[in-house]
Amino acid sequence: MLKKLAIIFVAVFGVLMAVPTMFPNLSPYFPSWIQPISLGLDLKGGAQLLLEVDTNTMFQDKAEQLYEDARSALIDRNRGVIRFSGMRNVDGVVSFVVREDSDVSKARGRLRSEFGDTVDITADGRTISLSYSQNAKDEMVNDALSRSIEIVRRRIDALGTKEPSIQSQGGKYILVQLPGVDNPERIKELIGQTAKMTFHLVNENLTAEQLASGRAPKGTEFLPYMDDPNQKIPVYTRVEVSGESLKDSQADFDQNNMPVVTTVFDAAGARKFARLTTEHVNERFAIVLDDMVLSAPTIREPIPGGRGQISGGFTLQGAKDLAVLLRSGALPAPLQVIEERTVGAGLGADTIAAGKIASVVGVIFIMIFMIVCYRGFGVIASLVLIVNLAMIIGITAVLGGVLTLPGIAGIVLTLGMAVDANILPFERIRDEIRAGSTSLRAVEAGFHRSMKAVLDGNLTNLICSLVLFQFGAGPIRGFAVTLSVGVLTTLFTCVSLSKVIIDWYMNGKNKKIGYVKSK
Repeated sequence: MLKKLAIIFVAVFGVLMAVPTMFPNLSPYFPSWIQPISLGLDLKGGAQLLLEVDTNTMFQDKAEQLYEDARSALIDRNRGVIRFSGMRNVDGVVSFVVREDSDVSKARGRLRSEFGDTVDITADGRTISLSYSQNAKDEMVNDALSRSIEIVRRRIDALGTKEPSIQSQGGKYILVQLPGVDNPERIKELIGQTAKMTFHLVNENLTAEQLASGRAPKGTEFLPYMDDPNQKIPVYTRVEVSGESLKDSQADFDQNNMPVVTTVFDAAGARKFARLTTEHVNERFAIVLDDMVLSAPTIREPIPGGRGQISGGFTLQGAKDLAVLLRSGALPAPLQVIEERTVGAGLGADTIAAGKIASVVGVIFIMIFMIVCYRGFGVIASLVLIVNLAMIIGITAVLGGVLTLPGIAGIVLTLGMAVDANILPFERIRDEIRAGSTSLRAVEAGFHRSMKAVLDGNLTNLICSLVLFQFGAGPIRGFAVTLSVGVLTTLFTCVSLSKVIIDWYMNGKNKKIGYVKSK
């Protein structure tokens, strides 16, 4: 009895989740996480953002990295130190003076082996200059554009339910269309953050005069605290561990029940993090996000497992947003919003109205067919079909999904499978009655013996939808999510809920099933 009550409770709760969508005026009476399902770009429209990839900043960062890599290559003790002086980076060109004439060709050879054809290397006496080649710069821009598109998609559509339209324009622009978004401010914040996280050691050797003046010595810079920008932390410019080594990040709570972000590094990052925390016990290190210090804790003991925790006075939503940013990866270059507008529905009102009429008429014809063919059981099947539809809409809304034409196609396909999942046990019940079973035994045997066929058909569709979700993007992933939700609700309603209602319909008596014809 408890099992049946639990099934009825889940069904009623699933229907309630769809009420705000069916009756928007009732939305204020429901919790904030149960809201009407949003309509997609093709049905309602939304917001449009035009983003520009800041290639100038990207090239400056690449030049700084070139400076550090060239310096490391020249002082590599394993290959022999090459003595040099006056290394500097001016407008993307790194130059230095080799102290010995005999080391000029050696330095050029080492740099060539280090960077290959990605840099142009010139020598004027003992002065060597290197900069990225034009081909390398073009590849950087193309790579930054494609990576930025994918990162933006992951940030605003982690579950694949929002179905945004994201495409490149003009070589360094990204056009983002967000369905059902009237105020895109939070989306702009989520997109705009570079989310470049690095770990640096804190310079504890500065004098009081240096701290007061804010003038950092070479190799050190003052970075502001995110919680208090007026407070500056002196950190070494050398990056000990890069955020590129992050494998996963999740919002969580610490022992004081305060929101934090947990991080997991890949194998290379875990080794670097373990070495950092082993060699610098009782020293402070700074967790830096977009040139601001999130926190600067003291290393109490080595952390060999590659797992860390970031605290910084987050709200729960702030911790979730940061986890999404870190998990999706750092943008290769900053993105600037250069245009913002509202776009209309991609489909006309007549097309939308015709689609609604077609859907309603289709459901009505299915219900009439079921009632004519299976009478009382057909009425039950129609009721279960409506519950199934409501649960699909309610769950999709709770997941933050939007309703688009591909999503509607997934719902229609699900309803077709749901009808099939009802017909299979009903036909088995007919066979059992013709074989001489009593009505109650026929119902029990019909559901039991048809279960394998129902499961096989729905699980096959579930596997296909998971493959579409894994390898698809945009509307394809939205279709896959809707189809996956529909498969699960179909199995619940057409197997568990339908069986419970039929048992109650039979009312524990050997009631005759009227839709079975005599031989």
